[in-house]
Amino acid sequence: MKEDDASDLRYPIGPFRFVGDANAGRREQWIEEIAAAPAQLRAAVAGLTSAQLDTPYRDGGWTVRQVVHHVPDSHLNAYTRIKLALTEEEPTIKPYEEARWAELPDARRGEIEPSLNLLEHLHQRWLMLLRQLKTADFDRQFRHPEHGRIFKLSETLAMYAWHGRHHVAHITALRHRMGWD
Repeated sequence: MKEDDASDLRYPIGPFRFVGDANAGRREQWIEEIAAAPAQLRAAVAGLTSAQLDTPYRDGGWTVRQVVHHVPDSHLNAYTRIKLALTEEEPTIKPYEEARWAELPDARRGEIEPSLNLLEHLHQRWLMLLRQLKTADFDRQFRHPEHGRIFKLSETLAMYAWHGRHHVAHITALRHRMGWD
């Protein structure tokens, strides 16, 4: 699926695929995508009404509000996983039930500004770390028990660069389809 192929509303930029090429240039690109995500998310929801925030991005999908709350929830977990991998030998991380987190009252009805602020500040801190890592650090790894495999930090970096763009695209594609541009 091409990045501009929005035929599958679940994956407006295509599903995540890690091709394994984690050279310095690609890592820097992923770090810059992570850096851009908070402003992109804020721009994607700018001016939306409460009713628009409570609109699912697709049938059976999360509302825009839930997506906004999900991104910092997810990125907090990623930040923690990276720090565990940097400080422990192949730690087994604790998964979380993201769908159940999205159903909690703060995600279903909470104001989005705290989550937008949290994402901005989390990414500031995350970037302080990422921009100082050495090449060998990106080979550090953690075990994900739900996936039954080991993830290198280079793959995790690529995944979360994609993740931010993925959820911003859910919102911007919905805005376009609904004429909210």
